[in-house]
Amino acid sequence: MPSGPAQPELPDVVTPVLHARLVAGDEAAWLEFVQAYEGRMYGYLYRLEGNSEDALDLTQEVFYRAWRSIRTFRPGERVLPWLYQVARNTQIESHRRKQLQRFSLEEAREDVGFEVTSAARSPIQNAESAEAQGRVQRALLRLADEYREAVVLRFVEDLTYDEIAQIQGVAVGTAKSRVFRAKEQLAGLLGDLSDTH
Repeated sequence: MPSGPAQPELPDVVTPVLHARLVAGDEAAWLEFVQAYEGRMYGYLYRLEGNSEDALDLTQEVFYRAWRSIRTFRPGERVLPWLYQVARNTQIESHRRKQLQRFSLEEAREDVGFEVTSAARSPIQNAESAEAQGRVQRALLRLADEYREAVVLRFVEDLTYDEIAQIQGVAVGTAKSRVFRAKEQLAGLLGDLSDTH
């Protein structure tokens, strides 16, 4: 999904004309919309999940949900914070579903006596500095969810603290604190990982 021909650039603000086309289900408008933002959504979800397949599945789900709820989006507002909110809610819901499935498997194992095999995931590295990216991703995955999300939104997705606070549903001071603590923890984790790898 994120690779391929150059993606068209859409302004970060959805105009009333574009919004009307999206609400009307204009296929060309939706194709441009998805192509313009799918790379950002995939990158965000990959950094949160640490797994390419899960990130791709969630990215598709994000745009399906965006399509279903585009009427609730207000033209003239920035689209990325709205899409990040949709992505965040999609990811949280996905984890809830997995949690329910895991509980069911645990119950089945206890009742039936079979062993559930671990589904170990390894990030797919395609860039030149795969080892460095792998170290950063491993460190990110060791952060608490809210810290990981905050630092990805700030330094990878380049959102403001106000936007991060809005997406996470917290005060701006809390968003700043989470980013600061995440940076400190990442520095320590990356030092530990370089010592062991």
